[in-house]
Amino acid sequence: MATEADLYAPIKAFLENQGYTVKGEVGAADVVAVRGEDVPVIVELKRGFSLALYHQAIRRQGVTEAVYIAVPRPGGRSVRRIVADNRALCRRLGIGLILISARGKVDVLCDPGPYRPKIQPKRQGRLLREFERLRGDPNPGGSVRRGIVTAYRQDALACARVLAEQGPTKGSQVAGAAEVPNATRLMADNHYGWFVRIKTGVYDLTDAGRSGLSDWSSS
Repeated sequence: MATEADLYAPIKAFLENQGYTVKGEVGAADVVAVRGEDVPVIVELKRGFSLALYHQAIRRQGVTEAVYIAVPRPGGRSVRRIVADNRALCRRLGIGLILISARGKVDVLCDPGPYRPKIQPKRQGRLLREFERLRGDPNPGGSVRRGIVTAYRQDALACARVLAEQGPTKGSQVAGAAEVPNATRLMADNHYGWFVRIKTGVYDLTDAGRSGLSDWSSS
């Protein structure tokens, strides 16, 4: 579908099949549908998702609670993510979402309505655990992800500092000096490649560990 006008006929037919009288370009609205005593339905048409489209739909909510946006069904490898993200946004804004296929098939993904977020206790728990584990406030808000200091990295750095000062050390001693109870497991897992086991229970720093300690010296 090359233009917004190409979207009109499928939307008009779809609504008329539900008993609406449909007219295009009424006032500022792309499509207006009226049926008896029901609240009027407004549909805003666009060739794709955009911030401007959402702004239009939000303005129309001052006229009626039944506001939809309609766009051609997107294609490409990321289509599922695009559709899921925009459906979630529509639900949060109380806007309906309609997709129209190249053959004119109309698919209503969600209807307008109030939205209440569903809190996910597991995700909230992970967030609070990370908050509690972080030492101080090492990350200015808005920092790029690559430079984020996590609680895990702080623990690894604490272990690395002990080894840098003491040389090869037993894991239990590193745990006490670094105040990292799971130091032995952390060094054995060695996610950053910073640690090497010299013998059973004894660890030292690798060259990567010394570099990492230098790179993150301010953390």
